Amino acid sequence: MVHPPSDETASDLADQLLRLTKRINHAHRENFAPLGVTPAQGRMLRTVAHSPRPPRMADLATRLGVVPRQVTSLVDALEERGLVRRTPDATNRRVIRIELTEDGSRALTELRQARRSAAEELLAPLTPRQREELSRLLALLDAHQGHC
Repeated sequence: MVHPPSDETASDLADQLLRLTKRINHAHRENFAPLGVTPAQGRMLRTVAHSPRPPRMADLATRLGVVPRQVTSLVDALEERGLVRRTPDATNRRVIRIELTEDGSRALTELRQARRSAAEELLAPLTPRQREELSRLLALLDAHQGHC
């Protein structure tokens, strides 16, 4: 029979997850810094790149779970660096879409390598089997998120 963890055990697990999250964020900041991109800007680039067509600013806010003003700031910074551009929608000129530039695509490739490097460093102590188990457990927690 499986027993639920005690309050103390659950608290300890939450503390471990928070420490790990801080390590991940720190590793991302360190790996992204030489590229001149913040983790939030990296998420924005990935979101734009994985959209079936260039997204609207409102779409980006929804997908990223942020307020539209944050999207505007992120797009402004990325546009200033030449990584994204605002383009009018072909069917509705009032709608502005965000698309990656060639430099943005190159930066995204570098960001992927930096993320991979950070993840590899973080997961180095785990065997492939342990990584699979961790992935399974995290997916289980992620799937349960909507039930809370």
